Amino acid sequence: MIHKFSMNGINIVLDVYSGAVHVVDDIVYSMLDHYDATSMEATIHRLKDRYLMEQLKEAYNEIKTLQEEGLLFTDDPYTEYIDFWDKQSVVKALCLHVAHDCNLRCKYCFASAGSFEGKRGLMSSDIGKKAIDFVIANSGRRRNIEIDFFGGEPLMNFDVVRDIVEYAKEQGIRHGKVFRFTITTNGLLLNDEIKDYINENMSNVVLSLDGTREVNDAMRVRMDGRGCYDDIVPKFIDIAESRGQDNYYVRGTFTRKNLDFAKDVLHLADLGFKQTSVEPVVAPEHEEYALRKEDLPVLFKEYEKLAVEYITRRKKNKGFNFFHFMLDLTQGPCVAKRLSGCGSGHEYLAVTPEGDIYPCHQFVGNKEFKMGNVMEGKLDSNIQKLFQKSNVYTKEKCRDCWAKFYCSGGCPANAYQFNKDINEPYFIGCELEKKRVECALMIKAALLLE
Repeated sequence: MIHKFSMNGINIVLDVYSGAVHVVDDIVYSMLDHYDATSMEATIHRLKDRYLMEQLKEAYNEIKTLQEEGLLFTDDPYTEYIDFWDKQSVVKALCLHVAHDCNLRCKYCFASAGSFEGKRGLMSSDIGKKAIDFVIANSGRRRNIEIDFFGGEPLMNFDVVRDIVEYAKEQGIRHGKVFRFTITTNGLLLNDEIKDYINENMSNVVLSLDGTREVNDAMRVRMDGRGCYDDIVPKFIDIAESRGQDNYYVRGTFTRKNLDFAKDVLHLADLGFKQTSVEPVVAPEHEEYALRKEDLPVLFKEYEKLAVEYITRRKKNKGFNFFHFMLDLTQGPCVAKRLSGCGSGHEYLAVTPEGDIYPCHQFVGNKEFKMGNVMEGKLDSNIQKLFQKSNVYTKEKCRDCWAKFYCSGGCPANAYQFNKDINEPYFIGCELEKKRVECALMIKAALLLE
C-alpha cells in the first residue's frame, strides 16, 4: 500500500508497510497511478502523450528499483500472525486524579469542570500511596514507571502530590523501579515554591493555555466568568524559561469558535514558548463549540498554513516544536505501539480520588469501565483483555488506512464516546490525524531539501 500527496510544491509518496518516504518528481508521481510492475510498455502507454519517452522509461525504472529494494509497494508484514496476537501487558503508567475539583470552569471541559460527573473531592495521601503500591505490584519486570498528576486542578492538592512523589521515590529504590512524574496545571496556583518543586521532581509539565487572550478567555474562565490569561501567561513564561524551554508543553484546545487556530499556535510561539500542542476539541455535535464534518476543509487548510509557517520560522532560526508535527522517521515507536497505541486499559490506567481504576482519564466516571480499586489491588480481566486485544487490525476502518501506524487506531475513549465501541474510530479525529501526518511528512521533506 502506498499513499501519495502533494503539498507546498512537494510530491511525497509514503510506502505504508516499510515506512519509507519518497520525494518524487511530477513524472514519477503521475506514473504511480498507472504503474504495472509486469509491463513497462503498458505503463508508459498510458502517459505517452504527457511526457517524453526517455523520461517515462527513467521514471519507470526508478519505481521498479524502489519496489525491488523493498521500499515501495511492500506487503503487509503483520497479516500472517495478527490473528494470533496475544500481547501480555504489565501496568507501566498511572494517571492519578489527585483533584476532582477545579478553580476554572472551562466551557469545553470533558471532566465536567473537574468533577467527572461525580462529587468533588481530593485524593488522600493514603490512596495515592496505595496507587503506587498497586503499580509496583502490577508492573512485572518493567523498571521505568510513569505517574501523571491530573485533575481537575492538581495544584489544589499539591501537598498530596508531594507525599506521593516522595513515597514513590522511596518505594522505587526498594523495588528497583524508576518513577518519572508529569503534572498538568492551569497555572492559577503556581508560585515559586511549587515551581521549584516541579522543576526538581517532574520530568514534564503540561501548561494549559489555548492561545490569544481573546480565545483563551472565551473558554477558560473562572467561576465568576472572568478569564485567566493575564494571570497565567507570566507564570507559564517563567516556568518554561526556568526549564530551559524543554521538558514541558503549553497545551491548548481549539474549537469551532476559533477554526483559524494557527494564529493561536503562532501566538504561543511569539510569546517565546518552544514546546506547543494545540488539540482539536472532542465534543458532541450539539455543542455550539463542537467541530463538525463540514469544518474539515477549513481545518485542513489551517494545518497546511501552519506547516508552511513552521518551516519558514525554522529556516530563520525562530523555530518551535508543535506536537503533531513531530515525527521520528528513523527510530519511531516499537511495533507493539504502532499496532495498539497508548496502552489504555492495560498498560496505562487512571485512578480516581477514591482509588477507583479506569482505562484512562477520559473513561473516568463511566461505571461500565470501572476496573477495580487500588485498595483491593485487582483488575477486571475482561475489560483489560478488551483493551489489550484492540489494535489497528481489530478496527475495520483502520485496516486499509494508510495512516494506521502513525495514529495506532486513534483514541479508544473518543471512539467509545461517539460510536459506543472502542474499535470504531472517531471520524473527525481520523481525518485530522491524517492531515497532520501529511503536514509532518511535508515538513520533514522540505527541511531535508534545503
